[in-house]
Amino acid sequence: MGDNVASEQTPDMSVNATDNATAINGTAKIPSTPEGMAIAYGSLFLMAIVPIFIGSFRSVTFQKEQKDSGEKPETMSTKDAAMFPLIASCALFGIYILFKIFSKDYINLLLTAYFFLLGVLALAHIASPFINKLVTGFFPNMEYHFILTQGKGEKKEDLMNYEFDRRDLFSLAVCSVIGFWYLWKKHWIANNLFGLAFSINGVELLSLNRVSTGCILLGGLFIYDIFWVFGTNVMVTVAKSFEAPIKLVFPQDLLENGLSANNFAMLGLGDIVIPGIFIALLLRFDMSLKRKSTVYFYAGFVAYCLGLGTTIFIMHFFKHAQPALLYLVPACLGLPTLVALIKGDIVAMFKYEDHTEAEIAAAAAKEKEKETQKTK
Repeated sequence: MGDNVASEQTPDMSVNATDNATAINGTAKIPSTPEGMAIAYGSLFLMAIVPIFIGSFRSVTFQKEQKDSGEKPETMSTKDAAMFPLIASCALFGIYILFKIFSKDYINLLLTAYFFLLGVLALAHIASPFINKLVTGFFPNMEYHFILTQGKGEKKEDLMNYEFDRRDLFSLAVCSVIGFWYLWKKHWIANNLFGLAFSINGVELLSLNRVSTGCILLGGLFIYDIFWVFGTNVMVTVAKSFEAPIKLVFPQDLLENGLSANNFAMLGLGDIVIPGIFIALLLRFDMSLKRKSTVYFYAGFVAYCLGLGTTIFIMHFFKHAQPALLYLVPACLGLPTLVALIKGDIVAMFKYEDHTEAEIAAAAAKEKEKETQKTK
């Protein structure tokens, strides 16, 4: 998670039912119609499951590339997973205090600049392959290699080693246009484009190495989400004050106001990415079994759909913000575990590791041998 504590922790926001009489920006809202709410909740549901599905399969490719390169992967340890909810709580409460002390306009101005840069890079990472295919054949291309090192001789090490070409720069320029649209209008569509890009990248790049680590992480965040939503007003307050693409939003008054609608239902990115990285791990476990089956991935994916559907139903019935992980965690842990018990794979599931020390050492030796041959 690194430097993005705020962007990755505070999004553990539930689907929120906001008061129809009061807007986040202080203006009156048109009351939601049943049709409008159905469209909003259905859209949020689709926007939640698509990044998990795409990101999970991208994570398989990413992990394979890491193994082949011999690069030591950055994975979450058991200790990291146990500490994660505490760090998340401190970050969330810290942001809440900032909004109480300082004007939220100034805070959101800084956040806007920060998320503009992150959003453009995240969107470019997703969109580049598609944009490159469109411009191939008529766009004059040239490759570049940017290397930044420190030290000399045996102490020399790479700080940055990045290869790119003109098509990548063109993709970055296209995504920057969306970024400037977000800066200018703060439109909900631009927000969602960034949010979807963050979600896909999160599921792809953030790694759990073991199922047991995932259980500890999800179990801790299960308690975290319940406490901060039901126990205090901190989570909901931050969600409404935080003007950044850390949540997916969809207007409930779209039919009445069109694209200028402003009565939003919302879902935090944490409720997508956190279960998503566990479901991605289940897909990699499926691949390791070499059975030409992805039963555990689909068990986790279906469980997520059921959990999110339950969240939306309960939220709509009680007209109150819900801690989505209250429903998502038992579903995402319970159903795959039940399937593993029935199929007799429970021991294999909890023994599985993406990267064993032996695999890392073998890949590193192979990569070193290639470099030696190139030198010769």
